[in-house]
Amino acid sequence: MRRECAWIDAAQAKAKKPISVPLNADAMTVLRNQHGQHNIFVFTYEGGPIKKAGGKAWKKALKRAAIEDFRWHDLRHTWASWHVQAGTPLNVLQVLGGWASYDMVLRYAHLSSEHLKAHAGNSNLIVTKILPESVT
Repeated sequence: MRRECAWIDAAQAKAKKPISVPLNADAMTVLRNQHGQHNIFVFTYEGGPIKKAGGKAWKKALKRAAIEDFRWHDLRHTWASWHVQAGTPLNVLQVLGGWASYDMVLRYAHLSSEHLKAHAGNSNLIVTKILPESVT
């Protein structure tokens, strides 16, 4: 809590490497609101601990919301997509998401051209040196 960071143990990570994820203000608020509801677990359902993401409580919630064909892991993709759309650089997203390869992160690159915008005018520098009178 003090470090405002979540830790994913290597045994739970897909790449089998530990991941340290900084938590934003919204995540910290959720965690603070959960504090004290259980002596060990952060999240509970009907008084009992939620030991597995995507388990019984998740499936019941999807049914109540009439959501079909949606897995717990899909939330990770949503999170990554929102980051790209908000302009998070792909190399930063790779570290935040704990992806071992840049190729995995590139799956989200098509969602935004923000990461390219800063470089779009680079060709203007060459054109103005070659043809300064043609640039207005």
